[in-house]
Amino acid sequence: MTAPRTGASGRALGQEALRIEGLYKAFGELEVLKGIDLVVAEHEVVCLIGASGSGKSTLLRCVNLLEPIQEGRVFVEGAEITARDVEIDVVRRRIGIVFQAFNLFPHMSVVDNVMLAPRKVLKKPKDEARADALALLRRFGLEEKAEQYPDRLSGGQQQRVAIVRALAMEPDLLLLDEITSALDPELVAEVLDVIRELAESGMTMIIATHEMGFARDIADRVCFLDAGQILEDGPPERIFNEPQEARTRQFLDRVIKAGRMGGGSSERLVAPSAAEDDAAAPAQPWDDGVRTFRGTGGDG
Repeated sequence: MTAPRTGASGRALGQEALRIEGLYKAFGELEVLKGIDLVVAEHEVVCLIGASGSGKSTLLRCVNLLEPIQEGRVFVEGAEITARDVEIDVVRRRIGIVFQAFNLFPHMSVVDNVMLAPRKVLKKPKDEARADALALLRRFGLEEKAEQYPDRLSGGQQQRVAIVRALAMEPDLLLLDEITSALDPELVAEVLDVIRELAESGMTMIIATHEMGFARDIADRVCFLDAGQILEDGPPERIFNEPQEARTRQFLDRVIKAGRMGGGSSERLVAPSAAEDDAAAPAQPWDDGVRTFRGTGGDG
C-alpha cells in the first residue's frame, strides 16, 4: 500500500484540488498575470508572497472568477471552471474568499451575517442555517458575539466572522487575501490562529500574505510572485532559507532588514511597506484587497 503524500507541514495531501494553466490577466495594456501555472492538492496550504503589485490578489480573484481572464484555464477537482458554459454562481459556492475588508452587513447581527448565504444560496431552512452558524461561531470562539452587530466587534473579531461566513458555505477551497493587513498588530494573532486551526482540520487554502513568519510555519508550499509570474515555488524551508532566484533573495533580504521575518502568529509582520515596494513594482490598485481595480472596496 502506497503511503499518502505529505506536504512540508506533515499534513497528508489528497487528490488534485485546483489546477491553473497559463493564466493571463491584463487591465487594458497593463499585464498583471503573465502565464500562471499552479497545482494545489486537497488539504494543501499554499502561501503566495511577493511585493505589492506582484499579482497575488488578482490571482485569487481570477480563481474565484471575480475577474475574467484573457487566456488560460482553471480546473477545480478536474472540472474546468473557465469553460464558457459554466455557471459562475455554482462555482463560487465551492470556492470561498475572504478579503482585507471585512464586508460584513452592518445592519445585520453576526449570526444573521453568517446565515445569509446558506439560506439564500443553499436554500437551507432557517433553523438549520442558524444551528450551523452557531456551531461555527462556537468553534472559533465567537458564540457570545452571535447577536451583536459588527460595529460592536474588534477588527480581529470582524475578520474572524468574515472567515466563518465563508466557511458557512462549506467550500472545497478557501482563498484568503491579505486578511490581516487592515488589522492593528495586537489583533493579528487571533486571526492567524483561526487559519492555523483550519489548516490542521484539512481545509485546502491559498493565502496571499505579508505575514512571512506565519507563511513559513503553516504552508506546505510557498510561491514567490514577481511582476505577474510565479518566479519560485517550493517548500517554505527552501524558499525562506535557500531561495534559488536572485529576485527572491533580494525580496527576502529586504524583508529581513525591515525586521519582518518573525515567528508566525505571535509576531506582527505588517502589510506592504516601503521596504518591499522598493524591491518591486509600485503598489497598484487592482492588487489591493481594499482598493480594487474598480475602486469598490473588498471584493469589487
